Amino acid sequence: MKLSRYILGGAAVGGLITAGLLRRQKQHLELQGRVVLVTGATRGLGLVMARQLASKGARVAICGRDDDELKEASKQLSQLTPDFLSIKCDITHKKEVHDLIASIRQKWGEVEILINNAGIIQVGPMENMREKDYQQALKVHFWGPFNLVQEVLPAMKAKRAGRIVNIASINGKVSFPHLLPYTVSKFALAGFSEGITAELSRYNILVTSVYPGLMQTGSPRNIDVKAQHHKEYAWFKISDSIPGLSMSAEKAAAKIINAMQYGRKVLNVGLPAKLAVAIEGLAPGLNGSIFGLANKLLPDPKETGAKVYKGYESESALTQSALTEKTEEAEEKNNQL
Repeated sequence: MKLSRYILGGAAVGGLITAGLLRRQKQHLELQGRVVLVTGATRGLGLVMARQLASKGARVAICGRDDDELKEASKQLSQLTPDFLSIKCDITHKKEVHDLIASIRQKWGEVEILINNAGIIQVGPMENMREKDYQQALKVHFWGPFNLVQEVLPAMKAKRAGRIVNIASINGKVSFPHLLPYTVSKFALAGFSEGITAELSRYNILVTSVYPGLMQTGSPRNIDVKAQHHKEYAWFKISDSIPGLSMSAEKAAAKIINAMQYGRKVLNVGLPAKLAVAIEGLAPGLNGSIFGLANKLLPDPKETGAKVYKGYESESALTQSALTEKTEEAEEKNNQL
């Protein structure tokens, strides 16, 4: 009797695994000839994803706000494929987003895969952050993706097919100190992304919410830093370079693209991100206690600390040492300079 139960149980588990694998294979999307839009793809993770998508045969459209960065990114993509578009666009402006999608449609047809990657990072104590910092972060991380989703949805619904990838952050799941505007806006994106995952499934539009930890994209030099900016920049850039704590942009991009191709709903990228999510699930509040201790080690607020410095204006001997080699290598590769 017991043996038959074990056999039946094993068969049921095997059936579920087989059904899952078959469903996964059915959802797999080949990229050859697909029209893909990657926002914030003139540098960093977005550019790495654009390169990888182009190498897989996709028609890749990228957008960004800086002319020089667009030219350099275009130069890199032109070495991989003739099928790319490079368009200047500020995703926080609805008219520019509308024109961006119209330009892609005119060239190739409707966007089949949308990857919302554009982002900004503001580092500093909450005492030195202002309302405009939160507003700007929300414009880029929530309203930008919202604008883009609204533009591509009608065609995806009509076709009953499409893929949307929203690059949030582990900070959209747990709140690390000295990143509050960034965290608030990523929580907003996470809520939006997971909400549309449920609502768009009826149209066979698959949404992937991505929660990366630290990645070696070379981005620290372009972040906004406040208060004791040399010290704030130092902890951020060094953390970004530590093997094990941070992941290479190439590895992260490959995981994100693979998750999109198979229609995965959620992807936590990197061991620290997976651990933070697991801790939050098993022991709610423990991350807050851990980060409270970490906050005591971070620089104190500054009475006149509202001024914004870029990362490259906050370099020191520490941030240009062997401790940050990985990040500086990524700066060269990923058009951050």
